[in-house]
This record gives sequence, C-alpha cells and structure tokens, in this order.
Amino acid sequence: MILSKIISSRIKPSTASTTNLSVVIIARNERAHLRRTLENLRDTLPADADILVVDDGSTDGSTHFLNTKKAPARLLHSAKLGVAGARNFGAANTSGNVLIFCDAHIWLYDDWWRPLVARLEDPSVGGAAPTIIDVRDRKCYGYGLFLTGDELVADWLEETKRPSRVPILPGCCLAMRRDVFEEVGGFDSGMICSGGVDNELCLRLWLLGYEQWIEPSVEVLHLFRREQPYPIESATILHNRIRLAMIHFSPRRFQKVVEALRQYEDFPEALALTLDSDAAVRRAQWAARRVHDDAWFFQRFARITSQRVTRNTKTMAKSKRRS
Repeated sequence: MILSKIISSRIKPSTASTTNLSVVIIARNERAHLRRTLENLRDTLPADADILVVDDGSTDGSTHFLNTKKAPARLLHSAKLGVAGARNFGAANTSGNVLIFCDAHIWLYDDWWRPLVARLEDPSVGGAAPTIIDVRDRKCYGYGLFLTGDELVADWLEETKRPSRVPILPGCCLAMRRDVFEEVGGFDSGMICSGGVDNELCLRLWLLGYEQWIEPSVEVLHLFRREQPYPIESATILHNRIRLAMIHFSPRRFQKVVEALRQYEDFPEALALTLDSDAAVRRAQWAARRVHDDAWFFQRFARITSQRVTRNTKTMAKSKRRS
C-alpha cells in the first residue's frame, strides 16, 4: 500500500483522450521485413501515431524507401549503437507520452495497442506486452519470459488466459509510459549489441517497484530468424549477462553466475569488458533507488518459473529460446 502511494504520487497515469503514441523500430539489415512491418503498423495505429525507424548501421539498403515523402515512418540513422543505445536514441527523438518499442519483423492486428495502453494507465505498471506467436508455427506461443538458471538464459512462460504479471516482457513489442521510461533511465546503453537487453530493463523495473504485465488478448506474430543479419559475438552476449548480474545481484548470486559462465571460451574477454565498464557505478546508482532486491525478485517468481509446458498448447517454452 505504501509503495503504491509512492508510485501514484510520482507518476500520473495517462487517459485515452490524452495518449500520444510513439513507436520506435530498430532496423539493421532487415530486408523486405521492415517495409511490411511499417505498412502493418501504419494500418493498425491511430492516424496521429509517430512511427520512427532508427537504422543502426544497415548495409542492405532496406531503409532507402523511407527517404520519400510518402514513407510510412520517419527515419534516423545511428552508428551501430546496439539495441539498447538505438532504442534510447529513438525515444529521445520522439515526443509521445506512450512509447512502444517494436522489432522490424512483426505482424499485428487491428487495435492491438489499446489493451497495452489501457494497462499502462495503472501507475504501478512499468511495462506491458502482448502474447508472441511464431510466424512460422502459429500453434507456438510465448507469454512473457523468465530466467532459467545461473547462466541467465531467458525462456518462455506457459499459457495464461488472463492478464498476468511476468518477470520479463518480450522486447519485440514492449509498451511503456514515457515518464516511467525516463525515470528509470531507459535501456542500459552499456549492454553491447543485443542479447539480454530486455531482461535487464524488466528486472530493473521490478526492483524499482514497477510491475510488468502480459496482455494475452493481444497477439503479435514474430519472425524468429534462423540467422542474424549482422554479427553478434559470443563475448558480448556473455558480457551482457555478467553486466546484469554485477549491477543487480547480491555478491553471492553474482558469483554463481560467474561460475556458471566460466565454462565458455569467451568468458575471460566478457568479464574483462564488464570490469572495464561503468557497471560498478550503475550498481551503486540503482542500489540506492531500488525498493526490492534480487532475492525478492526470484522469490516473487519462484512458482511461476518452475512451471514449464502447457497442457494443450505447444509453447515457445519448449521450442524457442532467447539469450
């Protein structure tokens, strides 16, 4: 009750009549997927929604069509900032009071954004996201994610029929109020390239007192690519996991993560990258502000993370993994 009053006093929820949507899409060598996604967004969003594409170093010409007067979105370029940095750059160049971060290879249905925005009107909510469906196998669903063990691999949660609080939201379609986004510092730009970016943000939001909700009535099709269209190094993926643990975990839990990841060949490089970063500064910054610790987080979701596959529906908890 006290925490709810604190949050209510610092954040005033938006109403439908005053909601302005800004959609940020990060693109890097997305080929034809980008055009289809943007046309779909244009057809399913309010006419006054601002759609911004941040081209973070494409070499395939996939954003050239946006250099026209009738383009379905605005276009800005960034110099390989990575997912976190490019999203922050995009957010800083939009003005809507609701931010929606979308991948460049998704498909959405009419009015998909309404339940997400409605959920955000609760001042205790930090983020909202839809059910994710594998576009290649439409019987394959994901209802939010959780961290599976000391290696900090994120896996999909089983089916839920009702809106639910979840540990981690899928960043391929993630809605936040701008005031919350700015209050918590946006995405962690110290996360290199991609991998674990959404995990860190959602964990941080929980520790700062903000809930994360899945809206199962909203379904978004997502292309799970078999190959990345740009290089991602093993060392940077490991770095992102170590950085998350160093910033947010107790010394004991951090040491367990280190021991679990030590088996990988690129671990020494990843650890050196982390130690040579601002992770220690970030740790002190968030420790001073958080209202929960990592022990609370894992206890809060101890039951939900022990659940695995659904009874009747094939889920991505079985067949899909995210780093």
